[in-house]
Amino acid sequence: MSRIDDTFKRLRNNRCPGLVTYVTAGDPDCERSSQILEVLDRSGVDVLEVGVPFSDPLADGEVIQRASERALAAGATLTWTLDLIRNLRSTLIAPVVLFTYANPILRFGLEKFTERAAQSGVDGVLVLDLPIEEAEGLWQATKRVDIDLIFLLSPTTTRERIARAASLGRGFLYGISRLGVTGERTDIADDAKILVERIREVTSLPIALGFGMSSPDHVREVGRLADAAVVGSGLVNVIATGAESSDLPERVSRYVRWLKGEESKV
Repeated sequence: MSRIDDTFKRLRNNRCPGLVTYVTAGDPDCERSSQILEVLDRSGVDVLEVGVPFSDPLADGEVIQRASERALAAGATLTWTLDLIRNLRSTLIAPVVLFTYANPILRFGLEKFTERAAQSGVDGVLVLDLPIEEAEGLWQATKRVDIDLIFLLSPTTTRERIARAASLGRGFLYGISRLGVTGERTDIADDAKILVERIREVTSLPIALGFGMSSPDHVREVGRLADAAVVGSGLVNVIATGAESSDLPERVSRYVRWLKGEESKV
């Protein structure tokens, strides 16, 4: 059983919503990126999503695009991201999911990538722009090194493709609560409930809902629908606005505690 499996088993047993957080590796700079992941883990995040900075994202809104720009300018790469995870893995409790696009993996080399990811302690991989029809090679490669391959599902995903994602996917399925790019929203789209119901019809894999989650109310509401909420742009915005502050790690910790309902609004 993987770290991801253990995490979602614990969440289901405790009947509490999980919190998955996304940050871009190397943002706002390489040194503090490491500190931020450690703080997130100490603050009780259930799954750490670490984004590989990429120059041509398709699904990222402006906040995360700017984070990638800052990280690339700081010198962060796929290799650097894997080294970051390797250096931190022994100190982290939460599983780590690498969040990337296909191009960096293909340039790195599929087999080399999965081997390095496994050696670095990566628990799962999610490739945003990899169609499930073309995922067989990565599925085989991740399976050989015991890394969970995680798939994105949207409100327009057909039942057949949901079933295919459920058969190939491991760890959890990532449900996109609304169409469009990432970014903070004031409410959860009505499509989210329908999507979760459609996924539940074909699989018992845990479901994490993302795209637009940015408040404790969102986390609680998602907890009534799915297994975990994914918060990305809201957290990345905290990092961006506090990038020049000496208390950035504490700002990140307060934000997480606020999301978990443990502290008043930051």
